[in-house]
Parts: sequence; C-alpha cells; structure tokens
Amino acid sequence: MTQIVVLSGKGGTGKTSLVASFAAIANDTVVVDCDVDAPDLHLLLRPSVLKVKDFYGEDLAFIDKEKCIKCGLCIQNCRFNAINSDFEIDNLSCEGCGVCSIVCPTQAVTTVKQKAGEVYISKTAYGLMVHALLFLGQENSGKLVTMTRLIAAAVASEQRKSLILIDGSPGIGCPVIASVTNVDYAMIVTEPTESGIHDLKRLLELLKIFSIKPFVCINKFDINEENTKRIQEFCELEKIPIGGKIPFDPVFVDAMVNGKTVIEYARDSAVAKELTNIWSKVNAIINNKKEE
Repeated sequence: MTQIVVLSGKGGTGKTSLVASFAAIANDTVVVDCDVDAPDLHLLLRPSVLKVKDFYGEDLAFIDKEKCIKCGLCIQNCRFNAINSDFEIDNLSCEGCGVCSIVCPTQAVTTVKQKAGEVYISKTAYGLMVHALLFLGQENSGKLVTMTRLIAAAVASEQRKSLILIDGSPGIGCPVIASVTNVDYAMIVTEPTESGIHDLKRLLELLKIFSIKPFVCINKFDINEENTKRIQEFCELEKIPIGGKIPFDPVFVDAMVNGKTVIEYARDSAVAKELTNIWSKVNAIINNKKEE
C-alpha cells in the first residue's frame, strides 16, 4: 500500500484543489483529509457519509453537586481558573489535569472523556474518503489526524486499495507531523513568492527528518518567473524532483465556486492537462519504486 501526502506551508496554495483533481484522475483510491481544524476537501468531492466514529480528546472535570460540600479547595488549587463560585466547570478553561479531584475531600470531582470531534467514512464519485472534524475550542488535532489515518489504512486494506492519497494540514506543526508519519512520498505545493520559498525549505527540512521522498509542484509559476527559476535551481541542487508547474488560471476558483474538481469542471483546459501530466510523473516514480 502506497501513501502520498500533499503539503503546503500555508493555506491557499492550491493544495486541496490538487488533491481533489488527483483523486479524480487516479480514481478508485482512498482519499484522506488530514486538515481536521478546517477541512474543505469535501466541498470539491461532495462525499456521502457512510459511517461516523467519535473522537475523544482531553479529560474534563465534573462536580457532583450532591457530594460537594463547597469547601473551595478545588477553586483554590485550580491554576486555570476553570471553576466558578457556584462550583461549575468552564469546559473551555478546564485542562483536565485532575488536581481538583485529588484535593476534593468527598470525591465529588471526577474526570470524564470529552467528545472532541468526529471521523467520517464517506463515498465519493472517485472512491472512498476518510475525513474528520475537530470541534471548536478542542485540542489534540494531531491525535485526531492519526486516528483518521489509521481508519483510512484499515479501509484501504479492507477494500484492497493500493493507494492512499492524503490532503495534509498546512504548515509544519503537530497535525502535519501526524500527516507525514510513515508515508511513502510527499508532494509540496509552493508558490513563486518569498514566503513560498521559505515555507518550501521548512517543509523539506521536516521531510528529511522522516526520510520521506519529496516532490515539488510550483503553482502559479508564471506570476513571478524569476522566483520560479530560484525554486527550480534550489531543487536541482538538492536533487528534488519538480513534479510540474501550473500556470495561474481563474479556472481553479471557478471550479471551487461550482463545487467541482478542475478535472471535472474543465477537463480540456491547460491546467487540467498539466495536472494529468503531474500525476503521470508521480505515478511513474511510484511504479518504478515498486519494481526495484
């Protein structure tokens, strides 16, 4: 089973549009959206939910009013000021440390698991999709990404799919580390801007730590061809393959507005043809690796 993750240094580089288009080209693969804080791949692939699995994050304190003698020890010892004068817990302030339950003389305080999100197994026109949503104000996004990927791997194994295509979280933080762990390849979508070049280098440093084979895709390459040349020269020096260069084209936005992939919306466009070429290059590298 081969796993490919598509990454970007920030939101808005076109990462999700590329993943959706690759899913349409590859067809019959398992697609995963690992941007659990602000998922949007479903807007383009329009999945129908088949199963929902609950995700439980941090523990939360709970005060049993019948046992509570209102001694105030919990309030005095809570460093997060999560307990008010009525001995009620503020769920957004509580960190689940458990100190209140330790100091309570009547064992009126307990900690319980809090439902913090959901993972969905869905069906799309291009195969199965596993995606998730972390509820507002909740933490442990990296843990939810890991759960999402484990479920996706199980689904791929059950359905006998040989490819998992992952839409990674933007940046280089905890959800990204969870997105890239144990993948086979990573495609970095960058733009020919100073911030784009900076983010590209940061992501490459991260992938090097995990010994993951990178590709680079330059989106909107023609908005600054001097910077595009800089990216190409850097990648050539570092021996990193350039998967392709995509020109600036409003068709990306038009496709998003219509809730479709670029392949579905404008199959004969120059952008759609370039996306198909990029996927062919990636596929060739994957197949060559399998033959070694």
